[in-house]
Amino acid sequence: MLAVFAPVLMLAGCGGDKAPTSAPSASAATAPAPQGPAVRIIALGDSLFAGYGLRAEQAYPVRLEAALRGRGINAQVVNAGVSGDTTQDGRARLDFTLAQGAAPDLVVISLGGNDMLRGLPLAQTKDNLDAILSELEKRKIKTVVMGMLAAPNMGPDYAREFNAIFPAVTARHHAVLEPFFLKAIFNRPALQLPDHIHPTDKGVEAMVSATVDKVAGALPKG
Repeated sequence: MLAVFAPVLMLAGCGGDKAPTSAPSASAATAPAPQGPAVRIIALGDSLFAGYGLRAEQAYPVRLEAALRGRGINAQVVNAGVSGDTTQDGRARLDFTLAQGAAPDLVVISLGGNDMLRGLPLAQTKDNLDAILSELEKRKIKTVVMGMLAAPNMGPDYAREFNAIFPAVTARHHAVLEPFFLKAIFNRPALQLPDHIHPTDKGVEAMVSATVDKVAGALPKG
């Protein structure tokens, strides 16, 4: 890694930019008509889901919904991304989020980046992610975790421990892991906002293209 994290405190300081729930992309008109009952997906995360610096319709959950519907999946993706959220914040609002509407068929999680950028205790990050996945597993809700890697300035020992959290916790709870959510825009300035962390509109498209297969594959069969 990681030119993406050059200004290491930018993500931690991003608060308040929230993207509302999904809207179809312009390409949806030419896509196959979605089939079957609606598939409800909650995108629980931080600014990478909230759409920091972008218009509401450009946020990752909105584009993910469009990509899934373009494959004929009758997906409804709820954007529960809040800029600046840590794993503790996500854990605190999990029950409330799940109570808003019908139970989801899938929850996609993007949390942990702000924990790292703020230097929060690693045990706390692991405990929070474990608690979130434990609750979802108890409710028999399938989960995809968008993993994060530590910025190099955090040091090799910290990076080794932080990077190990995501595979360990997802394996324990039989969740699906995308090892590095920002991989598609890593070291590609044209796909990054000036903070070198958050994706541009085209960056979001690249991230969706890189992850939609994993999300689609995690959906309950039948």
